[in-house]
Amino acid sequence: MSEDVTTDRNQYLTFTLEDELFALDIFSVREVLEFTSITRVPRTPEYMRGIINVRGNAVPVIDLNMKFGRTRTSQTISTAIIIVEVELEGESTIIGALADSVQEVFELKEDQIDPPPKMGTSIRTDFIRGMGKHGDGFIMLLDIDKIFSSEELSTLQSVACGQRPSEAIMAE
Repeated sequence: MSEDVTTDRNQYLTFTLEDELFALDIFSVREVLEFTSITRVPRTPEYMRGIINVRGNAVPVIDLNMKFGRTRTSQTISTAIIIVEVELEGESTIIGALADSVQEVFELKEDQIDPPPKMGTSIRTDFIRGMGKHGDGFIMLLDIDKIFSSEELSTLQSVACGQRPSEAIMAE
């Protein structure tokens, strides 16, 4: 009986970017780490802060604030790195997403989620899965698999593998 109650619910990890609340599907999140030293990789996009060592593996770290056209994330006691699995064209990549703070795992029923807002054809919103209702405000539910283009993910994979990013990607 309890299974029936939870089938119409979705769990999301909520986090802040500046003063706004965002969320990722909990199934795309591997773990949350405290801010740690990030090694900058030359000739990578500005939003790519560098790489970190996660149990012997080089994991690229993306500053979500910068990716979304905001200011660079400052290091505070609350700053966190969300380790996520991104999938594009059947290929999986592990990345770190830098956030101002991680809040909680939040459960939403389907009727608490509105579709993404229509912003016109010139504004890309395909990476927004929906808008979760939270009190008087909203939680922007992100689709981590659509935040990055295939070219950007290729750059992230090559950096994590110690290869030089292609010149075409760097020109963007």
